[in-house]
Amino acid sequence: MDNIGIVVDDLDAAVAFFVELGLELEGTGAVEGEWVDRTIGLDGAQCDIAMLRAPGGVGIELSRFRSPSALRVDPGPPNQTGYLRAMFQVDDIDDTVARLRPYGAELVDQVVQYESAYRLCYVRGPEGVLIALAEPLG
Repeated sequence: MDNIGIVVDDLDAAVAFFVELGLELEGTGAVEGEWVDRTIGLDGAQCDIAMLRAPGGVGIELSRFRSPSALRVDPGPPNQTGYLRAMFQVDDIDDTVARLRPYGAELVDQVVQYESAYRLCYVRGPEGVLIALAEPLG
């Protein structure tokens, strides 16, 4: 897998959130034109994008639509069909959650322990983006 695409309204806030999570900003730019329109099925699309990459290679492409405006949909519960979340392995889940809070992160419920293998939680980031954190134990 190369990357996961996420549409946001505040590109700078989303970049800051994922950089704090440990991803590296590879670059930013703008895309528009017939090739974009025909790829995504929207006429007159204009996007600002930021490409980030996690250690190990999987990337996240953040897109902010200048035209047409992005549709705002309230984030659904974790059992909603469609894209659910991306999971990130972290060394210290409590420290990671604390560092992400100033960037808009909120725990969905609480940090839990799964057997003797992991500590896990779901976190909502900027604009309701859902991620999961996993801290290996032992």
